[in-house]
Amino acid sequence: MADSTARTLRLLSLLQRRRYWPGADLAARLEVSDRTLRRDIERLRELGYTVESDRGVGGGYRLGGATGDAVLLLDDDETTALAAALHTAASGTTEFAEASLGALTKVLSMLGPVQRQRAETVGATTTFGSATASAAPQLAILDAVAGACRDQVRLSFGYLAADGTATTRYVEPCQLVAVDTRWYLVAFDCDRADWRTFRIDRMREPVPARNTFEPRTPPASNLYDYVRFNMSELAALHQIVVEVEVPGDQLRDAYGAWVDVDDLTPSRCRVTMRTDSFRWPTHIIANTQAPFTVITPPAFADHLRAVATQLHESTAAP
Repeated sequence: MADSTARTLRLLSLLQRRRYWPGADLAARLEVSDRTLRRDIERLRELGYTVESDRGVGGGYRLGGATGDAVLLLDDDETTALAAALHTAASGTTEFAEASLGALTKVLSMLGPVQRQRAETVGATTTFGSATASAAPQLAILDAVAGACRDQVRLSFGYLAADGTATTRYVEPCQLVAVDTRWYLVAFDCDRADWRTFRIDRMREPVPARNTFEPRTPPASNLYDYVRFNMSELAALHQIVVEVEVPGDQLRDAYGAWVDVDDLTPSRCRVTMRTDSFRWPTHIIANTQAPFTVITPPAFADHLRAVATQLHESTAAP
């Protein structure tokens, strides 16, 4: 769905730039076959757009005025936030995602030229996965990083590591990736002469350079999978292992995007969580409503006992 979504948005953008497109030229710009182009045109029509076509060898397409001449007035932050939220929602495979794509295409058609470019930049420079809207970084930072990816200019920023170490980074940005509950930047670190993945919420004061750079070959063909693999390999501040008296599928269905679940028996499983704090693991354990054993670390068991004591004392009868 993600590839077809991006292509549909690009097709709409191209149709809005010219009064008329020869079919062969439009297919060449999109790098698709004539058959795929016709299918994408039909998709736009299903979303409510009037796309007129001329048949024959030299036939082409033009966008009608079905959506009217209304202009949606949004400020910069509202444009970025709306584009990010709708792109994320449209990256799935459900009816909700299809409706989000329809909303996104209509919103883009109602934006002014400057705001449309801002919204399209977010979509063009980000690989959207299962990130939630609440995980989005500060909008000013997202704008700066997305713009640097689009313009292919180097980027400097302050970065706070998981252990609290503060550094200054100078990178060649490649692609933003939204995965699970976080946003990341895949970039070539100029000082370390290697590819690195940065959490956007740990960035401070990104400053794009003026001069462009020659893009390098990305470290993987699928950067979404690349980031997911790297995140599973990197050591978090805490690795929590808990055995729970429930079937593994029960926890996979509820928390599979955030935890690893291994079946021990049909009614018992081992849950592994890599996290920077005990807050989210405490929420998961409290909501399983089943007996459990903390395997590691002992500090997490101490934390749960302290929480239990606090709750008991707060709810005890006077």
